[in-house]
Amino acid sequence: MFTGIIETVGVVAKCDASSLFIKADKILDGTHIGDSIAVNGVCLTVTRLTEGGFYADVMPETFSRSNLGELTAGSCVNLERAMAADGRFGGHIVSGHIDGRGKITKIKNDGNAVRFWIAADEKILRLIVEKGSIAVDGISLTVVSVSDSDFSISIIPHTLGETTLGTKRVGDTVNLENDIIGKYVERLLGKSTSENQTARDNKILAWLAE
Repeated sequence: MFTGIIETVGVVAKCDASSLFIKADKILDGTHIGDSIAVNGVCLTVTRLTEGGFYADVMPETFSRSNLGELTAGSCVNLERAMAADGRFGGHIVSGHIDGRGKITKIKNDGNAVRFWIAADEKILRLIVEKGSIAVDGISLTVVSVSDSDFSISIIPHTLGETTLGTKRVGDTVNLENDIIGKYVERLLGKSTSENQTARDNKILAWLAE
C-alpha cells in the first residue's frame, strides 16, 4: 500500500519490452529485492538492485494500461516505496493498481498554484468527487472540480517542484487511480453491467439517505 506522497523523482536509464532500470539513490535506502515501489503510481517489484538504481519487471498489461510504455531513457518518474507500518499517512490509500490513463487538456496559473484539467473515461470520472482524492502519476491530490468529460486539480509549488508534474504539458498522459473506497462502495452496492448510470446513481443516493 502507498500514500501518494512522492519520495523522490528517478530517471529511467534503460527500458525494454519487459523491464525498467531506474536510477534513484534516495529510494534505495532500506530497499531489498522483492520490495514494492510505485513508479508513476504503478506498483512494481524490485528484481535487482545496483549501487545507483533498481530493476523492475513490467508485464505487457501494465505497459498497455499505464503510461510506462511511453517512457524512454532519460524520462523522469515519480517514486514511492510501500508505506511502512510506523509511517505517517500523509495522503490517501493508494494501491498502485492503475485504473486507466488521462490526458492533460489545459494548464492555467491559479494564484500561487497551477491548475490542471485532465480528460478521462467515464468509468474513471464516475468515481471522482469534488474535494475527494485521486492519484495522478502516483501523487495523492485533491479534486477541485469534475465534469462529464474531465476533472481538475490545483498543484502547489512544492508538489510541482518535487514531482514530475512541473514538467507536464498539454497533451501529456498521466496514470490515474481512483480512491479505492469509492470503488468498494460501488461494488458493494451491487454494480451490474446491466444497470444504466441513472439506476446506479439512484441506488447510491438511496443508500446514502438511509
